[in-house]
Amino acid sequence: MSGQRDYDIIVAGGGLAGMIVGTSAAYYSKQKLKILVIDRNTFPQQGMKTISGWVCGDAVGKNTVDYMAERIHINWGNPEIEHPVKGVVAFSPDHETRVAFDGEGYILNRKMLPQRQMADCKKMGVEFKERVAIRSLIIEDNAVIGVEGEDLANKAPFKKTARLVVDCTGVTSVLRTNFPIKSYIERRIDRDDLEATGRYIYNFELANDDKTYFDPDYCIIHLDQKLAPGGYGWVFPKGKTKVNIGLGVQQKAFEARNKEMGVNPNLTTLINEYVQANPAIKNPTLADGEMDDGNAWGTWQVSVRRQNDCMVSNGYMLVGDSAWMPKPLDAGGIGPAIIAATIAGKDAVEAIEANDTSERNLWKYNKHFINDYGYKTAGLEVFRRMLQGLTNDQINYGMKHFLSKMDIDKITKGEHPEFSTVDKLGMMIRGAMNKKLAEDLRYCANINKKLTDHYFNYPETPDGFSAWQKTLHGMLQEAFAKYK
Repeated sequence: MSGQRDYDIIVAGGGLAGMIVGTSAAYYSKQKLKILVIDRNTFPQQGMKTISGWVCGDAVGKNTVDYMAERIHINWGNPEIEHPVKGVVAFSPDHETRVAFDGEGYILNRKMLPQRQMADCKKMGVEFKERVAIRSLIIEDNAVIGVEGEDLANKAPFKKTARLVVDCTGVTSVLRTNFPIKSYIERRIDRDDLEATGRYIYNFELANDDKTYFDPDYCIIHLDQKLAPGGYGWVFPKGKTKVNIGLGVQQKAFEARNKEMGVNPNLTTLINEYVQANPAIKNPTLADGEMDDGNAWGTWQVSVRRQNDCMVSNGYMLVGDSAWMPKPLDAGGIGPAIIAATIAGKDAVEAIEANDTSERNLWKYNKHFINDYGYKTAGLEVFRRMLQGLTNDQINYGMKHFLSKMDIDKITKGEHPEFSTVDKLGMMIRGAMNKKLAEDLRYCANINKKLTDHYFNYPETPDGFSAWQKTLHGMLQEAFAKYK
């Protein structure tokens, strides 16, 4: 590959993942590399996802924040960490079963966090370019060697070259969708693998102390196919009387529910009804002030599938939402993005120091992410599809009878439950639908074991990828056909 490049690494997208990639690469290269982070927002709006703000559920497990701190010595504090929590509590549709997943976590302030991240980046010598819309990749000799687009400040063309481009431009990444060279990267996501989500950030008065609807110490999840078809409702505390409250729905399930009920609400109407029905929340007002202005309401799309089967190509890596990393079960994207971005920075530096940013030499990033996180996502994707097809009665029954302490521990760790109680109950399971549910859970646990083993056998080099992917898709097609 010819010529001098403007930068060693260009990070496209200065959101949560992009800035961690920047700091990680600066850390592992001992600040010897030239790194540029490019974002379409102005600096005060850094990290904004849509015109409605830094739209997010705001929750992250302490374990992933610790993962980053241990490796690249970035420690978050106040005000970017707004409120600590002790865990997550899920309620069945009838509210009779409460399942607590204990594990410390944080509710972040997504408007304050980018300012903190930017300060960390600058301290590490990372350069920033604001107000640039990246439209395409620059290609030479079948490899990515830069980005081009438009400088929105002066409407001038923008063009910069690099030895490696890291794509952190989000779920709808045009760089990935229009990826111009032959590659194993999947370009497009299936519409059924996207959840439509929306949320408010409210200050409110506590009407009554009902811990099934608001708990300052726990993130609450409401499972209910009428309330949030194919998804769930959430009430995440940001203080004693401050809340992030919202819903995620699967479009197909939402349309089916509306048809069945003879109603036609949109997502916003559904969320408004959810807020109004919450007996703990009285007189909610949109959060404002420096920490929340321009961020109190918004909707966005989240992927809920396994990460992209391949996340590298010549001169190119995918990290975070652009690689479809949010967890398939709960659409949590912050944790996997932190892990992947920390790893990507290290692997990018090693490739550049070896003067080889080919697909083959970047390949280990796929393996490293899978070993630390990605091994569990395909099984969780199957589990999600199964859950999306259940009725409220089945969810009530399943949560009451089929979840063991061990299953809860597994889910707490973000892993697939084993549902061993299903076999113990055997003949005692009541009703044909619940027997089918038991069979489905058993199948889910078994296929998960196979999928996990298959992921730990992810090929060491690109040569074995096609065969590996063929087997994966075969397993997934069989599983998905069960839950049509």
